[in-house]
Amino acid sequence: MERTVRGRDDRVWTLRSTMEWRQPATADDFEHDVSVGNTSAFVLLTLIIVLTIVLVSTIPEDVVAPWNGRMLWLGLLIVLAILFFPARWALRRPWTVVAETGDNGEGEPVERWTGTVRGVFNARSQLNRIAKSIQHDSQPGIEGPLQPVA
Repeated sequence: MERTVRGRDDRVWTLRSTMEWRQPATADDFEHDVSVGNTSAFVLLTLIIVLTIVLVSTIPEDVVAPWNGRMLWLGLLIVLAILFFPARWALRRPWTVVAETGDNGEGEPVERWTGTVRGVFNARSQLNRIAKSIQHDSQPGIEGPLQPVA
């Protein structure tokens, strides 16, 4: 998402937010920055698939289910359960929000503020708050997620 905002002092600010595929490294997370690998995720996914197959194959024939299909309701529940976590993961990714203004002659901004927010809806609302703050105060609010970059 990108947006251009004019401040009260007639400076033009460029606001943008981009989704981060990895968690940003912070000093608090230093001991957890080494990835163990994807083996545990594959083992759990295999276990879920095997247990789903066992559950579906052991349903007795005399089970009465709605919609004239004994497997339809169970299939829908399984699909919803499987799709819940990827959808949650995609919607809760961290977003980097950047506000820049000016040009120093070399294409670099004179003033730059950056911050991180979690979630696509939160990123959109923060971008709107920052835009209003720039229109009223000519700079991003210090109480928000953005901090000036030296």
